[in-house]
Amino acid sequence: MLLTDPAFIRRLESLYLLARKVLGGTLRADRKSTRKGAGISFADYSEYSIGDDHRAIDWRVYARLDSLMIKLFELEEDIIMYFLLDSSKSMDSKFLYARQLVAALAYIALHSMDKVVIYGMAEELIVVTKPTLGRGKTLGVLQNLEVAKPFGVGTDFATAARQLCRWHKKKGMVIAVSDFFFPGGFEDGLKFLQWNNHDLFCIQVQDSEDRKCRLKGDVELQCIESGELRQLTITNSEARAYEQAVIDWNDRLSEFCATQGIGLVSTTTDVPFDRIIQSILRRGGLVS
Repeated sequence: MLLTDPAFIRRLESLYLLARKVLGGTLRADRKSTRKGAGISFADYSEYSIGDDHRAIDWRVYARLDSLMIKLFELEEDIIMYFLLDSSKSMDSKFLYARQLVAALAYIALHSMDKVVIYGMAEELIVVTKPTLGRGKTLGVLQNLEVAKPFGVGTDFATAARQLCRWHKKKGMVIAVSDFFFPGGFEDGLKFLQWNNHDLFCIQVQDSEDRKCRLKGDVELQCIESGELRQLTITNSEARAYEQAVIDWNDRLSEFCATQGIGLVSTTTDVPFDRIIQSILRRGGLVS
C-alpha cells in the first residue's frame, strides 16, 4: 500500500481521532511544562512585580486581600519529534511496515502542531524530512516517506545518535524504529541520546525470518548488509542456538529500556501497523 493512498490516509486520520480521544490529540500524556506563564491550566499565584502582564492580575484577590496577585498557568509546550528510521539493508523485508509506523506517528504529531524531523539511519543519517510543522505539510511528509529507500552497508547506531545531537541542540522526543540488530549494540546510542536530555521511545520491528532459523545442512550465507559470504553447516542444535540468541538479544533490549526508563514496543510485521499505534496511544502515548 502506498503511503499517499486515500485509504491509507483514512487509517491515519482514524488514529489521530483516537489520539484526540485518549490523549487530547497528542503523542504524549505529560506535555505540561514545569515553567509557569500565560498558558491554559491554572497553576499558582505570584505577587505582581513591575513588568508583569497587568492582564494577569486577579482583581477579586485584590478586593479581598488588598494585594496585587497575578495568575500563573502551566505552559503546554510544542514537542519536536526526531524519527530515526532504520534504513539499513537488514530492514528490506520490514521497511514498508516501519515507514507505515513512522507515517502514523508523524501524521498525529503534525496534526497536533508538533514539529517533525525524519532521518533514514544506517552507518550515518540522511534526511527524509527536514524540520516540518503543521497539518498542511502532512502530504509532503508522506510523499518523502513513500520514496525513501534502504541504503548503506551497515548500521552504526552510536554514530547516528551523535550525529543527531550535533545537528539538533533542542531537546525533543527521539523515536527509533528498527529491528535493533546493531552490530555495535544499542546501549551506547540510547545512553548518548539520554545524556543529551532527549526523551526516547523505541519501536522494535522484526519478522518471522528474523526469529526462526529454517535452514539446515550445508549452506552458503551472505550478510545482507556487508555482503560477506560464509560456508556453514547448520544442524538442529545450531538452529536452536540461533533462535535462542535472538530471544536473548530481544530480552536484553527490553531489560535495558526498562532499567533506563525508555519506552519500548516490540512487534512483528504480521501485526497490523495501526494496531501497534492504537496500543501505544491507549497506554499513554510515547512514554516509558
